[in-house]
Amino acid sequence: MSEDAQRDRFLNLVRADEAAMAALRLARSLDLPDWAIGAGFLRNRLWDALTGERTGSAADDVDLLYFDPGDPEGRREPEIEARLTAARPDLVWQARNQARMHLKNGDPPYADTVDAIGHWLETCTAVAVRLEGDDGLTLLAPFGLEDLFGLICRPTPAGLRRLPAYLARMKSKGWDRRWKACRVLEG
Repeated sequence: MSEDAQRDRFLNLVRADEAAMAALRLARSLDLPDWAIGAGFLRNRLWDALTGERTGSAADDVDLLYFDPGDPEGRREPEIEARLTAARPDLVWQARNQARMHLKNGDPPYADTVDAIGHWLETCTAVAVRLEGDDGLTLLAPFGLEDLFGLICRPTPAGLRRLPAYLARMKSKGWDRRWKACRVLEG
């Protein structure tokens, strides 16, 4: 499947998922700078669709990313999570200012949200979507969608630099147990 076909199929899956769209509309209502929802919230939906499985869990979180250089300590994160939880208490929200995450990861400062996503550990999770004001969806996928569609966990360049962290994450997440078709690559 071509890159464009993967992109279209992925965004159509998100558009057709009313729960995903409701979460995106709620996130958009906060008017955060350079925001998106990403990671497992999207990966899990696609992998369930590709495998015909229903692996959703109440413990699955919604990763809301934003980029606010004016809050380098992430002091707004708890307030943002509280607002989201008040509006949708059925979801587990995690809001992270990507303008500060380079400190946690020992990286140079990130330029924006897509740059931050490019420093995540595995390619299949390095994906996010933003709902624009015109209801269009913007895809942030610095490594493309091939591994995501292939159910492949592969380390990103940051994952290779931090290989012990990547391997520990793969072991703890157990995605190859949750989705039998998933392949975890070790390097």
